[in-house]
Amino acid sequence: MNRTTIISVVSFFLFLVFQVMLFKKLVLFNTAFCFAYIAFVLLLPIETNPLVLMFAGFALGLLIDAFYDHQGMHASATVAIAYLRKHWLAAITPQGGYDIGAAPTLKANGLTWFLSYATPLVLLHHLILFFIDAGGFGLTGLTLAKSFASVFFTMTVLVLHQYFFFQRSRS
Repeated sequence: MNRTTIISVVSFFLFLVFQVMLFKKLVLFNTAFCFAYIAFVLLLPIETNPLVLMFAGFALGLLIDAFYDHQGMHASATVAIAYLRKHWLAAITPQGGYDIGAAPTLKANGLTWFLSYATPLVLLHHLILFFIDAGGFGLTGLTLAKSFASVFFTMTVLVLHQYFFFQRSRS
């Protein structure tokens, strides 16, 4: 096992534990939920094989579903963003391209790039998750309110995570 694989396995379990023990209980006004576990999928190295990424996202989502007492909601939303991540990264490739072995982090690419990378994927994750939870489009207003509030909450936590745990190298 190489160093990157070991770090990925450890971060998988850390994101799982923090989501279940801390972020599950952190709900603002019964509307904004923090699903910080999706940072695991978002922050894996850029050249991660999409099948490995989708399998890891499925496994993490399924474990989150087990602790949240849901039946595949988190797994399906996480697999969706794991699938679309490669396409989105290709669409927003910086002019010089990505460095070999780089992760799509705030440290590597700056705040503006990170927000334009992560926010649409987090929004998609939350929309899928909350529309599945609502059972359709009958409660569209409430579902959109939960989605946007949760995106703001989750992105705030992800950016703070990036600032606290990774020292910035360039803007």
